[in-house]
Amino acid sequence: MTEGVALLVSGLAQAFDPTTLGLCLAGVLLGTLVGVLPGLGPVATIALLLPITFSLPTAGALIMLAGIYYGAQYGSSTTAILLRVPGEASGVVTAQEGYRLAQAGRGGPALGIAALASLVGGVLSALALAVVMIPLARWSVTIGPAETACLMVLGIAAAVALTRGSLTANWALAAFGALLGLIGTDVAGGHPRFTFGIPELRDGIGFIPLAMGLFGVAELIRALGAREQDSPPLSATSAWPTRADLTSALAPAVRGGVIGTAVGLLPGASTLLAALAAQASERGLFRRHGAWGHGEMAGVAAPEAANNAAAQSSFAPLLALGLPANAVMAVIAGAMVLQGVAPGPAVVTHHPELIGAIIASLLLGNGMLVVLNLPLVGLWVAVLRVPLRWLAAFVVVVSCGGLWISTGSAVDLWLLLAFSLLGWALLRAGMDATPVLTGFVLAPPFEEALRRTLVLARGDWGVFLESPLSATLLVATVGVTGIAVWRTHWSVSLRPSGNCK
Repeated sequence: MTEGVALLVSGLAQAFDPTTLGLCLAGVLLGTLVGVLPGLGPVATIALLLPITFSLPTAGALIMLAGIYYGAQYGSSTTAILLRVPGEASGVVTAQEGYRLAQAGRGGPALGIAALASLVGGVLSALALAVVMIPLARWSVTIGPAETACLMVLGIAAAVALTRGSLTANWALAAFGALLGLIGTDVAGGHPRFTFGIPELRDGIGFIPLAMGLFGVAELIRALGAREQDSPPLSATSAWPTRADLTSALAPAVRGGVIGTAVGLLPGASTLLAALAAQASERGLFRRHGAWGHGEMAGVAAPEAANNAAAQSSFAPLLALGLPANAVMAVIAGAMVLQGVAPGPAVVTHHPELIGAIIASLLLGNGMLVVLNLPLVGLWVAVLRVPLRWLAAFVVVVSCGGLWISTGSAVDLWLLLAFSLLGWALLRAGMDATPVLTGFVLAPPFEEALRRTLVLARGDWGVFLESPLSATLLVATVGVTGIAVWRTHWSVSLRPSGNCK
């Protein structure tokens, strides 16, 4: 604890430097814009900005890139809530309750709660980073590929268990998503896999056409088909959360922040896993009230706090262990190398002031996000007043344009069309596409971790039971699946048979 406080205090002076503050502000602003605009993402944005970081101070460059990452998490909630178009994978979870709130004319309060919950999660995560960073560097040898693989399995099982509909259908959708995630070049042999002779698929299917099609464009097709041409009416007073909204969202935001921080500390975890775990917690608490699924503020607060907390705590595996938790952290790791700082335990030993500055900037950046974005809630709510036919046309054009700019591939446009039709078909069938996206995101890191584990263990599958952590994660996976099966059979057994008079 004392080491953590000293680490945070040492970074405050550097974080309050005018140049550093300016870079932090630029990062969160750009990140919010990247999250709001369909078709863009923090990975591509950070990668494009790497040449600029050469001329920036090391701390300032990393603080700006970090701001883009967690700023995009917040920005993604805007389109996820208002349009059901998640800019990031974790936005899928927020969209489930947030979009229902927007349809009910409560998009403004939902955006306000998302901003405040992100602040709560970000502050909790930054404080936790200050406490755990140094001990984590000392504990780095205990996390291996076996634990990472088990964590991925638990994430898929949780997504399947928490999604409405048939468990069998949800597992099939998750398996389909995993197959989509494995399309591309085999990392071990270097051979094309499931590409069907299409050269553009050698690098795999991108997240952008999949997420846009399954969730954004599919929802617009469904809404237009249902002749929902008019947006929900919004009064001037409906753009801000009420006291009841704030009260009901506070505890879920705190719980989501704690869960997201814990998940982000694990190598291989993601903001999607954090949001799913937070949703699982709140869904279990709200099950007795029967309110879940009809637009609940806790369904916005918990995943938003969790994904922002996980985005920030994922710096711990990178800085303390040298393990990037996701694609964004991998790009930031490259930025560190370009600055002459190798990520890993040596950073804690030789550059503690850098870690302190990053942690302090997380506190400042989250405050900037709230101050800058809360006044814009009314602007985003005004989007709902636009007739749906015009809004749909705008979203589709911007989505296709952003997709073309980011990839330059006509194949991605065809994939967007295919996934849009698939998402629309799933909506027509009353099914949720969340397991598809979860399987898609988690399959590649699971495959890599599984291969590394079996290579190190010389093909011995019993290695997954040797580590207490991996064994615990497997038990949790079985427990989550078992509870889901039990609940399904329990609800069926309680359903009236239809023969009662």
